[in-house]
Amino acid sequence: MTAWTSVCNLNDIAPDTGVCALFNGEQVAIFRWGNSDTVYAISNYDPLGDANVLSRGIIGSIGERPVVASPLYKQHFDLENGECLEKADVSVKRYTVRVDAGVVQLS
Repeated sequence: MTAWTSVCNLNDIAPDTGVCALFNGEQVAIFRWGNSDTVYAISNYDPLGDANVLSRGIIGSIGERPVVASPLYKQHFDLENGECLEKADVSVKRYTVRVDAGVVQLS
């Protein structure tokens, strides 16, 4: 059985933006795609900028890939798998996330 931890309400996240939550001692960037209940969760730590800033990045897409652009050096991280599009050898941790009855939960 999967244990889920509630981190915020979906309505706490403005459409097409991110927020940061503390989960198991790690900073997690949670992004809301448009005005939908589609959410993504990756590490908030930008390994190229060496700072916890990804939740403040701009989300969009490159082709069919949903991405966030780091606010520091503008490199793109795939929101589905954490891969850096500009540096194939760099990635960030991805978290399992869901929305249940309007509440964002991480596992």
